[in-house]
Amino acid sequence: MAACGCYPTGLMAQLREIKNRIGAVNTISRITKTMQMIATAKFTAAGQRAEQSRPYAKMINEMVRQVASNAEDYESPLIDGPPEKVGKDLLLVICSDRGLCGAYNANVLRIANKYRQAETAHTDVVVETAGKKASAYFRFQGVEVSKSYNTGDAPKYEDVEAVAQSYLDRYAAGEFDSIKIVSMRYHSVSRQTADVTQVLPLSQPDAGDSEPQQGPAAVYEFTPTAAELLDTLLPTTVKTLLFQLFMEAAVSEHVMRMIAMKAATDNAKDFGRTLSRQFNRARQGMITTELTEIVSGVAALEG
Repeated sequence: MAACGCYPTGLMAQLREIKNRIGAVNTISRITKTMQMIATAKFTAAGQRAEQSRPYAKMINEMVRQVASNAEDYESPLIDGPPEKVGKDLLLVICSDRGLCGAYNANVLRIANKYRQAETAHTDVVVETAGKKASAYFRFQGVEVSKSYNTGDAPKYEDVEAVAQSYLDRYAAGEFDSIKIVSMRYHSVSRQTADVTQVLPLSQPDAGDSEPQQGPAAVYEFTPTAAELLDTLLPTTVKTLLFQLFMEAAVSEHVMRMIAMKAATDNAKDFGRTLSRQFNRARQGMITTELTEIVSGVAALEG
């Protein structure tokens, strides 16, 4: 039928446009499906790493609690805060390097900006970032970024430990009153929340926070002394906590990208089916028009 040249030019153009859009939507669907599979693989790997690090973090906290219960007179700026306030806080904002991960970056940046504006009224907030999206956002807002870290979407303990050691040194030197982290906390595949976590000073360890034990309480003798052990354990706790925050942020990024790409793939498939129906209707309309013209021509010849 196409060879006879009976199709109206407008209908042919409409068919070509719909066919091109179908091809574009199918291409987008394949891309988003691939990104979904990559995000799923990264989420699985990051989730396993996060699960493996949690028992270590839990054990460190338990050790600190046990040792602290035997060092009642122990004092440390890591727990009690700096002896003199300088009126300056450090805020580290952890975002992703890439987009296409749903509301991940938007939620983190909204909480960070809200906290910064509230604290700026009575203290100087120094902003540091991890992730290109956070750096770009604060530059756009005209907020100075003191330092940016590049840990990627699979943070290594060595890199995070270097950041934590820098914070410990700067905090001990009296540069900041507190250090807080704004990041996405991972709870489950269906729930991730953006929170502000205080890294320094640490919350006071309290033996009463632990779960009640069955039977008589264990009695420990510490060598070296409990105070000397805490001098080592507290910096380790800070490093472990910061690494856990980076890990949970990475897991949250991957799972939210996985969900976003699945939704995009499903939407592309639905839109592709809609375009296919439009294409079929337009083609049927063209065939009906040509048949009508043929029948009319035959009737005219017979008449």
